[in-house]
Amino acid sequence: MEVKTTYFPTLPAIDAAAIKLDGIATVTPLMKNLNYSNLFESNIFFKREDLQQVRSYKIRGAYNKMSSLSSAEIDNGIVCASAGNHAQGVALSCKLLKIKGTIFMPAPTPNQKVEQVKMFGEEFIDVILTGDSFDDAYHASKIHCQNLSKTFIHPFNDEKVIEGQATVGLEIIDQAQQHPIHYVFVPVGGGGLSAGLSTVFKELSPLTKIIGVEPKGAPSMFTSIKNNRNTELRHIDNFVDGAAVKRVGDLNFAICKNNLHDMLTVDEGKICQTILDLYNKEAIVAEPAGALSIAALEQYAEEIKGKNVVCVVSGSNNDITRTAEIKERALLYANLKHYFIIKFPQRAGALREFVVEILGPNDDITYFQYTKKTNRENGAAVVGLELKTSDDLQPLITKMKLHNFYGDYLNDKPDLFQFLV
Repeated sequence: MEVKTTYFPTLPAIDAAAIKLDGIATVTPLMKNLNYSNLFESNIFFKREDLQQVRSYKIRGAYNKMSSLSSAEIDNGIVCASAGNHAQGVALSCKLLKIKGTIFMPAPTPNQKVEQVKMFGEEFIDVILTGDSFDDAYHASKIHCQNLSKTFIHPFNDEKVIEGQATVGLEIIDQAQQHPIHYVFVPVGGGGLSAGLSTVFKELSPLTKIIGVEPKGAPSMFTSIKNNRNTELRHIDNFVDGAAVKRVGDLNFAICKNNLHDMLTVDEGKICQTILDLYNKEAIVAEPAGALSIAALEQYAEEIKGKNVVCVVSGSNNDITRTAEIKERALLYANLKHYFIIKFPQRAGALREFVVEILGPNDDITYFQYTKKTNRENGAAVVGLELKTSDDLQPLITKMKLHNFYGDYLNDKPDLFQFLV
């Protein structure tokens, strides 16, 4: 009978990856952050993987994997599927190693990301845009790979990829001036980074607690650890595109189940507020996955007091066209943005009355959709309001009802609400 054993990366293999990556991946700084340190009464350090040339840690795993390929595998060329960061890591590795690559990306991928991939890969890569989602692109890439006998470069479920990502852990331990490191918060998507990093700490700093963090809308590792088996989710929220997978890697799950002290999920709205705070207060441009580890600190506020804490800022490939949605989600999470159906009397001055009599001095109308006049006594409009504080909501609703303006509240009606946000 065959006995299945769990793969764990070894320190010699991770050291070998670090040697390969010397001069390829940047040794990113471990920087103490004063704002968050003061806020949580602790020593908070950011591991700035957003400062890599490809603006994420993905170059580590991609290059380590591709530099280990045989001559036959190199001659055949490689294939990968990615919505962004892995594609950039693979593209740069193709150019550096002079390997021909085909990169599949979802058709809706923002042009800025596609152009970045082409810029890093130059003549060594072809980009194929296909399907509506990462899963569609992944499926197409696997068929292409099999038909042409090419080597698939998996974004996370691969031993060499895990060993490459693990070098982040080696650097943290080497750079940390304040020991012991009590906690490391690490974002989890497919699990490559968390599997590699947690193994390093298990060996070299076993008392450090490794906390994995996922978006609430894509809790694949959280669910799998809870179920004690790798579990594929039916539906996920793709907003945190760098950490939204339906199923984590089998290798990664087995490692993380053993190594992680805790697995947290963070509301997408909280992640958005963290992105805005990092930009406004720290001049750090973090993508949603890059802000995950910092967004989770609040859940451990008591435990980390007086402790040395590292947050891995995993990437900064944030598309500027998403800024409006990021702000919107942050306001909704803070209970400051609200959508209503307002019943306006069909007479002159009704809107002015609503603004003067109903809205408070700090309330703003941010959305107004009034389709047409009707023969009814009241005509409905969809109105979005931004409040100064969440405490203003109930008094506002009370005044609406008192003056017969109130029609309905849409924030808690997801079927309707999805058309607004």
